[in-house]
Amino acid sequence: MAESRNEGNILELDAPTQMLANRLQKNLKTIGKWARQQGISCYRLYDADLPEYAFAIDLYGEQVHMAEYQAPSSIPQEKVETRRHQAKNAVQHVLEIPAESIILKTRERQKGKQQYQVQDRSQDFFKVREGSAELWINLHDYLDTGLFLDHRPIRKFIFENAKGKSFLNLFCYTATASVHAALGGAESSLSIDLSNTYLDWARRNYSLNGIGGQSHKLKRGDCIEYLENNGDKFDLIFLDPPTFSNSKRTDNVLDIQRDHVSLIKNAVNKLNKDGLLIFSTNKRNFKMDTEELGKLLIKDYTHASLDKDFQRSKKIHQAWLISKD
Repeated sequence: MAESRNEGNILELDAPTQMLANRLQKNLKTIGKWARQQGISCYRLYDADLPEYAFAIDLYGEQVHMAEYQAPSSIPQEKVETRRHQAKNAVQHVLEIPAESIILKTRERQKGKQQYQVQDRSQDFFKVREGSAELWINLHDYLDTGLFLDHRPIRKFIFENAKGKSFLNLFCYTATASVHAALGGAESSLSIDLSNTYLDWARRNYSLNGIGGQSHKLKRGDCIEYLENNGDKFDLIFLDPPTFSNSKRTDNVLDIQRDHVSLIKNAVNKLNKDGLLIFSTNKRNFKMDTEELGKLLIKDYTHASLDKDFQRSKKIHQAWLISKD
């Protein structure tokens, strides 16, 4: 038995839990060391490395977000509950944190409005730093936390390439990419999303970083409709649509595999001369229709867009840099 003292209590680990703890400790020595060297406080420590413990474990400073991948129906509920208990014990043991600093959620495939549904009403927001930005995180109230950790290199790319440019952020979520664009010197930005909840969150992110005025706008709207009907032009565009959406907020139903060609073409049409589109999707087995997009310059950016903490999960997202021929 291994033991760790947390708030005066002795935490004992059984053999399966110790196996998971050993893996977490190994990852902490490699990924954790890398994160400290890079000045990164929010990163993925573990992503279902051991099949029987199917969790994504993310560190946000001193707090931990555990997302449990939905177990197959063939696994008895009692075993599912046991593994949850073992996984939380392993995290608590290795990181030496109190149990209340660990937030566990079950991740299922989300459709339409489900991605916006409240999981809790704690309103427990706290600040983290990413590069030059400060961002609000909430580990309790929604399925996601307000910050997609896998897109960290993309946000860094945007920060480094936004100076003096106009920036469009489609399906902007909490507008963290727009924060980085503004801090990187973007002349102007427009960030669009259907969710008032996430746009309010984005406003809080803007306020936290001193971003305001008419140069950096947030807009509630249908991104598909905006691309089809608005004539504005931009130097840099970030397009990260959901895999599927049938939100009641719009008549448009989005299927990214079916609709990506029209989305990309419409986004490229909004680029100024020498403008650049960053397109990303987290749909597994997504295939870019390069034949239909043959007149565009398309560079696969996936490898460069994955930091060390996500290189074990190469299907976490795919990304491309796209411009006019």
